[in-house]
Amino acid sequence: MIKQEVLDNIKKYEQDHLLKYYDELSAEDKKVFEEQLNQLDFSYIDIFKNNDSVHNDSEDVYEPLGAMKLDEINSRIEEFKNAGIEALKRFKVGAVLLAGGQGTRLGFDKPKGMFNIGVNKEVYIFERIIRNLLDVVEISGCYVPLYIMTSEKNDADTRNFFKEHNYFGYDKKFVYFFVQKMAPSISFDGKFLMEDKHKLCLSPNGNGGWFSSMISSGLLKNINMMGIEWLNVFSVDNVLQRIADPVFVGATVLSGCPASAKVVKKASPDERVGVMCRKNGKPGIVEYYELTDDMRDAIDTSGDPLYNYGVILNYMFKVEDLVNINNNSLVNHMAEKKIPCIDENGNFVSPEKPNGFKFETLILDMINMVDDCLVYEVERSKEFAPVKNKEGVDSVDTARELLKLNGISI
Repeated sequence: MIKQEVLDNIKKYEQDHLLKYYDELSAEDKKVFEEQLNQLDFSYIDIFKNNDSVHNDSEDVYEPLGAMKLDEINSRIEEFKNAGIEALKRFKVGAVLLAGGQGTRLGFDKPKGMFNIGVNKEVYIFERIIRNLLDVVEISGCYVPLYIMTSEKNDADTRNFFKEHNYFGYDKKFVYFFVQKMAPSISFDGKFLMEDKHKLCLSPNGNGGWFSSMISSGLLKNINMMGIEWLNVFSVDNVLQRIADPVFVGATVLSGCPASAKVVKKASPDERVGVMCRKNGKPGIVEYYELTDDMRDAIDTSGDPLYNYGVILNYMFKVEDLVNINNNSLVNHMAEKKIPCIDENGNFVSPEKPNGFKFETLILDMINMVDDCLVYEVERSKEFAPVKNKEGVDSVDTARELLKLNGISI
C-alpha cells in the first residue's frame, strides 16, 4: 500500500505521472513499486528547483595546506605505531570499504572487487584488500571491524563471493555488509524519471553518501555499541592501499584533528587528481580542473609545488563529526546525464543526449565540513596502485607491475 504521505507529496509536487500505470500493474510489480514510492525522497524536487548544488566557484578562496611528510612520519614511526596499536586493540577504529561499483571499464560485468588481477594465479581485488587488512590483524593481534558498502546491483554477488572464498581468511564475525542509498533522477522539466511502469530511475547517491547509508542500514547502533570512535573509509580501486594501518591511525589520533587524508606527491603538475588545500579557511580538496595556472606553478621555500599532494580516497573521520556532517546534510550535486527511461507513452528509450539530472554527494565535501584535517603522505609506489582502466594510466597492467614491485606474487 502507498502511504498517504506519499500520495499527498505526489499531488503537492505535481508528480501524478508516477501513478499513470499503477492500476494495470501485477500484484508483484505493485509491491515493488509501492516500496520504492514509500522510500522516495521528494526533497530532491526542492533541490532541483532551488538548484542547491550550484554556487559561484569564483567566490571560493583556496590556500595551500601542508602535509606531514615521510621524513617526519619515519622519525616518529614507533610513537605513531604504538598509539595506533593501542587504538586498534581497544576497537576504536573501524574500516569502511566503498565497493558499490561494477568493473564495467575493465570489461567486467561484475563487482569490481571480484576482478582477477592475477597473472599466473587467481588474485582478486577483494582478496588483496583483505590481505592488506590481515597485515594489521597480525601486527595488532585483533580484528578490525570491516563495513563493506555494496549497491543494489552488486550486493548479492558481493556477499556470495565473500562466502564462496571464506572471506579470504578474515573472521566473518567482523564483516558487515550494507547497501548504498539510491537517489532518484529528475527530468529537465522537474519530473521523477521512471525506468519502467513500476520502477523509478535510481542511481547510487555518490561516494559522500557512505555514512548516511550506514545509518539507514542501522549500523550506527553497531558502531556505538562497539565503542568505535574512528572510521577509515577507502575505495575498492586501490590494490596496494593500507587500511587502518597502525602508523596512520596513531598519527591521526595524536594530531588532534577530527579527520585525516592519505596523500601522494603528484606525479606531474597536470596529473588528474584532487589536491589537498584549504578552501574558504577549512580543509578541502581542489580538483585538478579547478587549479589555476598560478596555483599550479606556485612553489614553497624548498622549491616544491605548494599544491602538491593528491588524495587517494583513503580518509579517517571521527564518528562524532560524521554524525554532525550527516545532520547538517551534504550538498547534492546535480549532473546532466543521458538517463534511459520510459517516455510519456510508456515506451523505453535510451536518449542520445542528456535528458535529466542525477544527484550525488561527494566525500570531498565531507572534508570541507570538518575543522581540520591531517594531510598524511605515503609512498606512491607502495600504497597507490589504482585499477581504473583496462589499459594505459591507472590500469590493470600498471597495478600488476606495482604489485610485483612490492614483492606480491600474482
